[in-house]
Amino acid sequence: MSTQIEPLVTIDDLDAMPDDGNRYEVIEGELIVSRAANLIHQSVSRNLIVDIENYLLQNPIGAVWATPGVIFSEFSGVIPDLVFVSNERRGEIASEERITGAPDLVVEIVSPGAENERRDRITKRQLYGKYGVKEYWVVDPYQRTIEIYLLQGQTLNLKATYAEHDELTSSVLAGFTCQVSNILRF
Repeated sequence: MSTQIEPLVTIDDLDAMPDDGNRYEVIEGELIVSRAANLIHQSVSRNLIVDIENYLLQNPIGAVWATPGVIFSEFSGVIPDLVFVSNERRGEIASEERITGAPDLVVEIVSPGAENERRDRITKRQLYGKYGVKEYWVVDPYQRTIEIYLLQGQTLNLKATYAEHDELTSSVLAGFTCQVSNILRF
């Protein structure tokens, strides 16, 4: 008996996808299609950008971007909700129209649905760990929590889960603090 093997999707295939309002990503050769983010998601993203940008104005240690293309390999390219790249690594991985390599910090905001949650908490966490992302945040506006994962080897392990009343800190953004309730405001 023979098994049919599905062809792997590549980064070049992503570039050929239509500009139809969907978000196209490829993880280890598998095409992932998602819809545009809802208003809750966009509000949380805006709050994060503002808080981190304000921090970076006082501590110019790198740059933050919302929804950049991040290429890890020929078969893995994603569009995280937010990334931070330090000044030391910016010229190495963020000098073109996309980021080609592991950002120092990646943030994903969970969208409604079990598949979206599984993708952010498992699939993308494994991908980011494999390629060396130092810190990963999973922001869940529905559970009102933020999980912080830190890289150990090639695995991102849970360091802390912050609730709405907590003050969040980061090992990548030294000295950064913010109220979780400010991020989850929408």
